[in-house]
Amino acid sequence: MKVLSFDYRPHARFIEPATRSPQIWRLILGIILAAGIFLALSQLVFGTLFGLMEPETVRAIMADGQTGQTAEGMLIILFQLGLLSVTAALVVIMVHKRRPVSLIGAPGLAGRQFTVVLFAMILLTAALWMLPPYDFNEPLSRNMGFGRWFALLPIALLAVLIQTSAEEIFFRGYIQQQLAARFRSPLIWMLAPAALFGIGHYMPASAGSNAWVIALWATMFGILMADLTARSGTLGPAMAVHFANNVSAMVLTATPDEMSGLALYVLPFGIGDEAQMAAWLPVDFAFMLVSWLTARLAIRA
Repeated sequence: MKVLSFDYRPHARFIEPATRSPQIWRLILGIILAAGIFLALSQLVFGTLFGLMEPETVRAIMADGQTGQTAEGMLIILFQLGLLSVTAALVVIMVHKRRPVSLIGAPGLAGRQFTVVLFAMILLTAALWMLPPYDFNEPLSRNMGFGRWFALLPIALLAVLIQTSAEEIFFRGYIQQQLAARFRSPLIWMLAPAALFGIGHYMPASAGSNAWVIALWATMFGILMADLTARSGTLGPAMAVHFANNVSAMVLTATPDEMSGLALYVLPFGIGDEAQMAAWLPVDFAFMLVSWLTARLAIRA
């Protein structure tokens, strides 16, 4: 029964800064501003960067800007998503008149929780890699040479850390905090940000009939990260789980047709292979649940 217990007392401390400006119109305005600021920052940052490159290089990068099948394309995708943290910081300053660090929770506690959970996730990932190949029927394929992958590893880890932290700051930090400051029910402050997160992962053109399942997977992931945040009182555990999950799915292994530019290995099937993806998704869902339970054990929540 302890697995199903809900001790969300630390959440009150986490959302306290948001209670000073809980009006729902502020949140709506903040989300609208966030969309505009994100697009403007993307144009400014990458427009300036591309202006320093050769036109042929820019065209090649832009051609891969959606699939992430090259290292350059992947880094652009990840660093662009990282702008969500800057966007959230600007919104809370302009609309809510509070400090951006309040989106994370107590910084010292968040850092300690992140470290503890990340260590637990590293142990879990290592253990999972020692298990059988999950009925792939074919071995993993090498995506790039080990030397090149190892040389890219530091910037790949930094990019994934920036991307995952930014998503947690925006969805579980800003939106969850502001909803919880206005509504007491977890059905609102957990489900609404998770649903928005899931919609962002709906890719019918790439995933075909599995698109809704992948979106549901992302929604469930968002709910579990919201639960971790409510139990811990900071974004530290959610950031650690999200980071470890994306390192595994983008830096260690990836699907060959999407987001594979930084991966050492690729799976023997792509996201467009509907039958094999449908068989793999329950395994991936189980990994997600085990990761959540591992993080809870690490912080004893």
